[in-house]
Amino acid sequence: MILTGPEHGTDSPHGPLSIPESGITPHGSTPPVPHEFPKRIPSLDGLRAVSIVLVFLAHVATTHGAPDFMARLGHVGNLGVKTFFVISGYLITILLLKERANTGKINLRAFYLRRTLRIFPAFYAYIAAMLILSVCGAVVLSWPDILHAVTYTSNYHVDTFASTERMLWAWEFNHLWSLAVEEQFYLIWPCAFVLLGSRKALIMAAIVLLVCPICRGVMWYELEATPTAMTRRLQAVADSLATGCVLAGAYHWLGRSRHYYAFVSSRYSLSLSLLGLLASLASASIGKGLYYVVGQTLANVSIALLLDIYVRFPASLGGRLLNWPPLAYVGTLSYSLYLWQEPFLNPMDDNSFYTGFPQNLAFAVTAALCSYYIVELPFLRLKTWIATK
Repeated sequence: MILTGPEHGTDSPHGPLSIPESGITPHGSTPPVPHEFPKRIPSLDGLRAVSIVLVFLAHVATTHGAPDFMARLGHVGNLGVKTFFVISGYLITILLLKERANTGKINLRAFYLRRTLRIFPAFYAYIAAMLILSVCGAVVLSWPDILHAVTYTSNYHVDTFASTERMLWAWEFNHLWSLAVEEQFYLIWPCAFVLLGSRKALIMAAIVLLVCPICRGVMWYELEATPTAMTRRLQAVADSLATGCVLAGAYHWLGRSRHYYAFVSSRYSLSLSLLGLLASLASASIGKGLYYVVGQTLANVSIALLLDIYVRFPASLGGRLLNWPPLAYVGTLSYSLYLWQEPFLNPMDDNSFYTGFPQNLAFAVTAALCSYYIVELPFLRLKTWIATK
């Protein structure tokens, strides 16, 4: 997702994006030029931090000892993961566009090497730790759990079409579905860029935006898909990733539009995006079908608008908050935080000390810090060293 926090990009031959010092420009003003991608995309680590906090809030709310007022926060976890998906599509597309602009081609071998070094070490270290705990009897894992986890197919490890949903997976691997979606995206999207070219690939992403809501409608109303399938299957969530892809592809075009620039630099854009997110969450209480078909699309668009606002205007009040070093630091830890929260934020374990609130938060953060500094960081340095060769 990117939970994994991919590279923020390389130097653009056209220089960084020119951003007004105030972060806000008056209506009707002319957009600053050139409208190229910045060397390092601002605000993204802060947005990742907000996303992982939403996931934590949703999961903490169901653990024993959590305050009663948190019981209504269940849906914000899905919103957090969707934000990661939109960011992922956005960043990967920017990297591909910049590589093609700078070199005239996409080096798939180098792309997959970077992704492997970024994602696999921490991921398989977590799985190995769970396997050791399973051997010790502390965790119960089945062979299907393990097979789906190691092959990045956990998003299909569910009783998809049933009148009553059965949990078929170990809780410790429950969250790996989103990383499976990410990995499936990584396999498909760069290859589409190479085979189709950037323009046709972006048209394909735009088509996904239209097809996915229809697919969710068919799954829910005709095929009686389970709620889990509606939020985890690739065909049901691909439009979140595609939204980020299309936003990145339209970055320059949108930036050259005086009317769009006036809108996105106004307070109306922020208000509209927040209203869209609230409407998406509210749709879940009106009806599940409305939430899955319409609410999910509304959330994608609202997240994309928020992303574009704070990438273009990091000097705004919200942008300064998102780029605040402590918050950005949480964003850099988001992958490890996401990996290691599940064993400690376990709603089915009401007896263990380490799964009770608030100490479960401390255990989850400690495990994430160990994962980041012991496993992730050395491989990040290796990835950076290889990129300079």
